[in-house]
Amino acid sequence: MEGKDTLRGTASLDWDYGRAITTWEGVTVSGTPQRVTRVELQERGLTGTIPSSLGNLSNLMALVLADNELSGSIPPELGDFSQLKGLVLSGNGLIGNIPPELGNLSNLTVLDLAGNGLVGKIPQEIGNLSNLTSLRLGGNRLSGSIPPELGNLSNLEALLLSDNELSGSIPPELGNLPNLLALLISGNELSGCAPAALQRALADSAAAGLSFCGETAP
Repeated sequence: MEGKDTLRGTASLDWDYGRAITTWEGVTVSGTPQRVTRVELQERGLTGTIPSSLGNLSNLMALVLADNELSGSIPPELGDFSQLKGLVLSGNGLIGNIPPELGNLSNLTVLDLAGNGLVGKIPQEIGNLSNLTSLRLGGNRLSGSIPPELGNLSNLEALLLSDNELSGSIPPELGNLPNLLALLISGNELSGCAPAALQRALADSAAAGLSFCGETAP
């Protein structure tokens, strides 16, 4: 697997080119011919960076690197994972922008980038991920407004945006999400009112200091 040493850093992993990749820790290989389909290395003490060469794993369905000590940025090449269903990079030290190329991951159901140092705007291209059920971006330094394109995520159940530097109002388009069960937005600089349709999902509205549109003040 290209870039394994870049990803590993100083961590001790049982990855040796002298052994079959089917025996490598955290790596799942399947199919005929055999291809890497899952890389799951949460809490493994990884101290490196995410190599762009991972984008060559065209059969990858899950990339889980949560709760390590990874640094650097998210490579835009990760947007080449046409089969990817889960991308979980939370709890690291990643910086830079969220690549708009992640909007190409048409099969993605979970995108978890929470608890890093990501900056810039939430890419509107994320609204292209029609199969997404969970979008977790909390605990970063994201700024700008919430893209109205997120209202296109008709299968979304959880949208977690708390503890960033987001501003502006909550787009009314989010009120059109039929399956949304959890929306966390506290710890930002949002203003205005929240769409009334979000009352069930917006569990932290009081913490966010927002009222619901059309609500009569006491």
